[in-house]
Amino acid sequence: MSNLPMHMKSKFFISIILLAVQACSTQVNGTGQKAPKLILQITVDALRGDLPGRFSNVLGDGGFRYLMKQGIHYTNAHYQHANTETIVGHTSLATGTVPATHGMVANVWFDRERGRLVYNIEDPDYYLLTATAGIDKQNEIDHTQKAARSDGRSPDNILTSTFSDELAAHYAGQSKIFAVSVKDRSAVSMAGHVGKAFWFSKANGEFVTSNYYYDKYPAWVNEWNAQKLASSYAGKRWELKHKPARYLFGDADDRKYEIDLAGFGRVFPHAYGKADDKYFTTRLTLSPVGDELTLDFVKTLLEQEQLGQDEVPDYLAISFSSTDYVGHVFGPSSLESEDNIARLDRTLANLFAYIDKKVGLANTLIVLSADHGQPEAPGYLNNLGINKARYFDIKTLDKTPAMARLKKRFGIGKELIEAYFHPYVYLNHDLIRARGLDQAVVEQAVVAELLKFPGVAYAVSSTVLRTGSLPDTPLMRSILGNFHPKRSGDIYLVFESNIFINDFDGLTVASDHGSPWRYDTFVPIIFAGAGLSAAKVSRPVTPYDIAPTLADYLNVKPPSGAIGVPLPEVLKR
Repeated sequence: MSNLPMHMKSKFFISIILLAVQACSTQVNGTGQKAPKLILQITVDALRGDLPGRFSNVLGDGGFRYLMKQGIHYTNAHYQHANTETIVGHTSLATGTVPATHGMVANVWFDRERGRLVYNIEDPDYYLLTATAGIDKQNEIDHTQKAARSDGRSPDNILTSTFSDELAAHYAGQSKIFAVSVKDRSAVSMAGHVGKAFWFSKANGEFVTSNYYYDKYPAWVNEWNAQKLASSYAGKRWELKHKPARYLFGDADDRKYEIDLAGFGRVFPHAYGKADDKYFTTRLTLSPVGDELTLDFVKTLLEQEQLGQDEVPDYLAISFSSTDYVGHVFGPSSLESEDNIARLDRTLANLFAYIDKKVGLANTLIVLSADHGQPEAPGYLNNLGINKARYFDIKTLDKTPAMARLKKRFGIGKELIEAYFHPYVYLNHDLIRARGLDQAVVEQAVVAELLKFPGVAYAVSSTVLRTGSLPDTPLMRSILGNFHPKRSGDIYLVFESNIFINDFDGLTVASDHGSPWRYDTFVPIIFAGAGLSAAKVSRPVTPYDIAPTLADYLNVKPPSGAIGVPLPEVLKR
């Protein structure tokens, strides 16, 4: 090169510099390949792992079939924490760890310092940007939100970093990070501490957020809300997508154990009612419309925020909530649940087609999973001959003769049990101290009484959990994985398999999750897009593996508390 003329030397060095700049601007993942422009994380609330395949006869092309045929489908994925509720699962997906580490042990817990029940993401330091979007107790079927004293929401109760946090840190804040759901806790948990979260307000039929995320709404959000898209369903009905003969449960529309909630009815068609009816937006979320509204908002977000339009990977989390609500009201083995899956399948196909047009599926890494599974309704199991399946009356926990025996021993009766908030029994600590009693002794005495109740499988005291003196079984490890010393109650209660609670603050449901049994821990995990080769994998994996896999794929450090391991099939190119 020393013999080259000066002008040629200059061109040579300029070319080297341009190549270097181009190399720096093109992001690569952990495999040395070009990084995807968009990470799309889909969570289907309460999508038990078998449901897409079970209802395959009502599926079309481009949705679940695309994922299962062209993606890497893990068919044996289970959570390993005991309390399978919405916030617990979503935060576990986001952080790659158990609630004992990320801190979100339940949808609600009793805060000893405040002396009251708290909602998982409530935060009085913030407020909703939409003043009328606060909790309307007459319009709110989601009993867990009734614990909140404020409409402020933030991720501050999440005690570890999320994948989206680590993505932002890795790319110096250049990655755009968003999460959307009908449920506030689903969006907030997946957005992490640095992303932007939007959720649906039943009070006014709009997508809202808090001032944790924005000082004021972006113009496009105001424009979307101004459409009043939810109101367009007024006077319409949820009708079957296909003819009844195509459905597995086509001849089983009316089951007496299904719930007629808010006048929605037990049989098709289900009328949404008038827009000014106080339960109108509630009925929308009890149907596939909740997911359809979420999709429409997401498509506007993708377009307006220009996700996936440069070489820095962006992150979009979408949590579809209708499967959970429909399952609660009708049960997973119902015509309503089957039709909901059929319509969710079309929602997914619509989403993937839109992303393919705007970003390209080859440039998008997709992962789909669920926050928990879903049990069968006891009535459905009874019809099959499983007569043991039933509901447990939680009010019996503080009644005689158990309380009489405790009063005789300690001089304390019903006032000993301060509250039961699933899955924890909370004891009256002030009373125990005032009587000079040993907390551990009282806990074990209450445990002994609780185990006498028909339908109670296990009762484990927090003292035992602190000392770690537990049998080394998967179920006991799952209870320990749910234990946080500042947020968990005094006794963890596990009901027997197929014994359920169906009454929360007066809300009766047909089916409710929240147990450590396999029907509640079983979820799908599917990775697709970004040039991945199709595979079906049956070895045991956990949803905690998702966040570390995404991190490894992008050569990003894993979330701070992650215990999952990267999935080799996704990393293999």
